[in-house]
Amino acid sequence: VDATALWVCVLHDAWKAGLPDHEVEALLPHLERALAWLRDYGDSDGDGLLEYVDETGHGLSNQGWKDSGDSVQWADGTLAEGPIALCEVQAYAYEAAVHGADILDAFDRPGGGGWRRWAEQLQRVFRDTFWTTDDAGPYPAIALDASKKPVTTVTSNIGHLLGTGLLSHDEEALVAARLVSPELSSGFGLRTLSTTAAGYWPLGYHLGTVWTHDTAVAITGLARSGFAREAQHLADGLLA
Repeated sequence: VDATALWVCVLHDAWKAGLPDHEVEALLPHLERALAWLRDYGDSDGDGLLEYVDETGHGLSNQGWKDSGDSVQWADGTLAEGPIALCEVQAYAYEAAVHGADILDAFDRPGGGGWRRWAEQLQRVFRDTFWTTDDAGPYPAIALDASKKPVTTVTSNIGHLLGTGLLSHDEEALVAARLVSPELSSGFGLRTLSTTAAGYWPLGYHLGTVWTHDTAVAITGLARSGFAREAQHLADGLLA
């Protein structure tokens, strides 16, 4: 579910890094179709968020980067039922819409304003539906389930929200503090699942193990958001 948005983000980053204009221009029709997919197909129920579901019954039950069958679960260990709207997918889509609009504007293509408004609506819906709280304070849930209830388990997924523009600075500060807390920071990178969750297991595929790329994404987001100390903490752990 995340690949289309991430392709747009990569195209923008490549353009900013010096990809020749004629190469970007050749991809503009694909950019426009990718953005349209976010709105017309990624959002299957029209609520302004992207979600997925295995309609076949024998495919991947989870279709984010954590694609194992038990990766989206409640704090008591029970599995969330789809369609599932993952938190990080909304962040990728927000960034894709805003940066895609920047490309469209730069090449005198129509639609940039519409995609910025779409991103603003996604941001509002996310803020209204994903944020939850526990004894340690507010944080974004990993996902919304089929009933649009926030799956309140604390996970490394929230690290992917940083630096995308989806969160305000104050919201990013809450996420940054949570990422370096003992429940997620293992000393050797980010745990995929909080130690406070019933399903936590340090050798579980997406249930407590540390994934290098997952931690690196969080480090990048922390650095982009101005949280150098927290980025250094996770980087030192990963190198250790």
